[in-house]
Amino acid sequence: MLVKDAMTKPVLIVGPTHTLRQVAQLMSARRVGSAIVLDPDGAGVGIMTERDMLYAIGAGVDPDIEHASGYITWDVVYATPEWSLEEAAMAMSRGGFRHLVVMDSDEVLGIISVRDIMRVWAQRRAEAGAAV
Repeated sequence: MLVKDAMTKPVLIVGPTHTLRQVAQLMSARRVGSAIVLDPDGAGVGIMTERDMLYAIGAGVDPDIEHASGYITWDVVYATPEWSLEEAAMAMSRGGFRHLVVMDSDEVLGIISVRDIMRVWAQRRAEAGAAV
C-alpha cells in the first residue's frame, strides 16, 4: 500500500503568526497531532506537532503571546504519495518523528502519521485473519 492510500487529508494549515494557543485549539478541534505551517514570506513548509507545543509550554512561554514561528520544525522530511508505507515507517523510525508531510512538487497533499500506518496495517491483519 502507498502513502497516498493512507494519508490524512485535508490537513490543518496555519500561519507562522498564529499564537501557540490558537494552533493548540485548532489541533484539538480537528483532533490531529500536527499542523502544517505555511510561511509565504520565508522558509516555506514546516510542521508544528504536539511535541513542539509541549516543548514550548514546558519552557514556560505564554501561549497567548508566543507565535508558532518560534517553535516550528522546519527541518521536515517530506514523503511523496508514491512511497510505500514501509518507506514512510522507516523514515519516521530513522528520524525519530511521528509525522511526514506528503508533497507533490510544491503542493502539500496530506500528512501521514504513525497512527495512519498502524490503522492500515491493523486493518490488513484483521482482514487476513477473517479470510482464514
